Amino acid sequence: MRTRVEIHLKKGVADPEGDNVLKALKLLGFSSVAGVRSIKVFEIDLTERSRKKTEAIVEDMCRQLLANPVIHDYRVQFPPRAPTPRRRPKK
Repeated sequence: MRTRVEIHLKKGVADPEGDNVLKALKLLGFSSVAGVRSIKVFEIDLTERSRKKTEAIVEDMCRQLLANPVIHDYRVQFPPRAPTPRRRPKK
């Protein structure tokens, strides 16, 4: 089962990477950009089939390694699986 984990800084925590990207965008002429926040995204594939068990496993991963609870919030998502593309018949 595939999960998507988004790790982002808590409100009020400085985001120097986002600030630098904002400055660079402004220098490049993108004057309408009002703010930039950086996030980390992990796509994790697990062999577990149960959504409930998968969610518990990924929550443990976030608490133990992926996110620092002092400065990060995180969100776990279960993206829909993309349909398998149909093969065209050979001519």
